[in-house]
Amino acid sequence: MLERPWPNGKEFAFTIFDDADFQTVDNGAPIYALLSDLGFRTTKSVWPIRGHNTPNVWGATCEDERYLKWVLGLQHQGFEIGLHNVTCQTSTRSDTVRGFEAFRRQFGHDPYSMANHTDCQEAIYWGNHRLSGLNESLYNLLHRNRYKDVFEGHIEGSALFWGDVCKQKVKYVRNFVFRNINTLKMCPFMPYHDPERPYVNYWFASSEGPTVTSFNAMLKEENQDRLQSERGACIMYTHFACGFIEQGHINQRFRRLMERLSKMNGWFVPVSTLLDFILQGRNHHAGYNHAITSLERNSLERKWLWDKLMHASRTT
Repeated sequence: MLERPWPNGKEFAFTIFDDADFQTVDNGAPIYALLSDLGFRTTKSVWPIRGHNTPNVWGATCEDERYLKWVLGLQHQGFEIGLHNVTCQTSTRSDTVRGFEAFRRQFGHDPYSMANHTDCQEAIYWGNHRLSGLNESLYNLLHRNRYKDVFEGHIEGSALFWGDVCKQKVKYVRNFVFRNINTLKMCPFMPYHDPERPYVNYWFASSEGPTVTSFNAMLKEENQDRLQSERGACIMYTHFACGFIEQGHINQRFRRLMERLSKMNGWFVPVSTLLDFILQGRNHHAGYNHAITSLERNSLERKWLWDKLMHASRTT
């Protein structure tokens, strides 16, 4: 757990990792304007390049000049720009490398954080490869082998392999998502390294909120109060393009919840800033090992599997 208090006397930490699915300037800009006005600084993922085929999940990419201009404006305001794989469909290694080069050219550095996009077969350690041993078998059973051996980003020799690129260029990768607002309570090891998945430097977890309905349910008033009382940290997983704008207007329940949260004594920083702080705090604790143990890994995987069994989820 955290070895020192949150900065500047803050009582808890809160941030968001927003996946790029279905997002455009039109349905994204009003949300980020609200976040900015309320003092939140979060992480917005992007697709730096277009793919070659028609994707199942669409959304603007940074090859759209209007979209790139808007995202660069967010970066200038202090929002973090993360990665959601390099585009919205499967990419070969050469396209992934090209996408990373484009990201660096567009934003001046490699992505500090990323989340796999399930429509990308080059997703790294994804599907059943997220889990180990019996937990992997239970996952395959739960999904009727739908995601078994689909994802190959970590498999050397595959045309989709890019594990070495991930290791070299990305610090934090999202993994398990939980139905609890206190992400750090559910995954007290984060950010952690998993020796069985060496191409990822550090993994982090998130709290469930992919649509406006689930986001609002997670962020309800009593959960906000509990996050503060537990002095916890929340990294919300969401898609701001999924219902947050209704007939041209921001969902009112979402607006009220974010306004309430903004008035609490929280630390509202991007994902990598939060994870860096936790990591640096642990560096002050002599002998702390950032590598997750087999017992810790098994506990985390079982906790996530149980959460999936108890609640239907759109995530893999």
